[in-house]
Amino acid sequence: MIVEATGLHKAFGSTKVLEGVDLHVAEGTVFALLGPNGAGKTTTIRILTTLLRPDLGSVRVAGHDVVREATKVRGVISLTGQSVAVDDQQTGWENLVMIGRLMHLGRPAARRRATDLLERFDLVDAMNRRVKTYSGGMRRRLDLAMSLVSQPKVIFLDEPTTGLDPSSRTTMWDAIKDLVSSGTTIVLTTQYLEEADRLADRIVLINGGKVAASGTTDELKSQVGGDRLDLRFAAETDVAHAAALFDAPRGTDPLVLGIPSDGSAEHLHRVLDDLRIAGVPVVKVSSHRPTLDDVFLSLTTTDRTPARV
Repeated sequence: MIVEATGLHKAFGSTKVLEGVDLHVAEGTVFALLGPNGAGKTTTIRILTTLLRPDLGSVRVAGHDVVREATKVRGVISLTGQSVAVDDQQTGWENLVMIGRLMHLGRPAARRRATDLLERFDLVDAMNRRVKTYSGGMRRRLDLAMSLVSQPKVIFLDEPTTGLDPSSRTTMWDAIKDLVSSGTTIVLTTQYLEEADRLADRIVLINGGKVAASGTTDELKSQVGGDRLDLRFAAETDVAHAAALFDAPRGTDPLVLGIPSDGSAEHLHRVLDDLRIAGVPVVKVSSHRPTLDDVFLSLTTTDRTPARV
């Protein structure tokens, strides 16, 4: 594992933020850290990136202890925060060369690295424009490119696509996939469950400073059940009859009954035949497969909408 955290505890005064968090990140994968506001995601990222010391527990990144060997850890990671860290008065080219020189690359090496990254992130046409003229998506791509100047082994991305339009978000997703395909490890926090679903090899869901669930997206979805048929009826009496027929609990919608399904057409036909024989008319049938939204809602307590964490 390229990132290993064991028994992380952190408190600020009397407020306990992390209580025994364990994380294991495999090299060359995307690892997503999800959770509602106040769950402890940002505190965890700050500990993993040497910006904050844990009260208890240990973390190793690429074999280095984040407390005792912080300088070595910083040499193999990069952190792209929620705010874009670029110089608006410089051009994209100048920003990248400047970072290269700060990383002690010689001028020729810094210029070569800048050229490579501008091509990689489709910014060549804008390389000589001041960054203040860039769109939000272009600024975010430049910010990510700047974090790659030193060719880090692990990149920590804290909500990298927040505020981007769908097209720019998709472009960022493609860039992240390209990085992983080249062997880079990504540790990602995100507001978008769809983003984690599409990108992450493994997900940890934190709630109340503790790990509420971990696994692949399929493993997490299986925790909240399999496929379901949602049956909509015209009257509550029909819902009651159908609930008795299928021995299914009624949900929050008084006109809808959800029953387990194996996802097959044969099962759907059997359900409809049973309803017809019982004389219970159904208005609409829809198939529902568990999503990360379902996982999030079932394992956390939050006032926020299920699409954001």
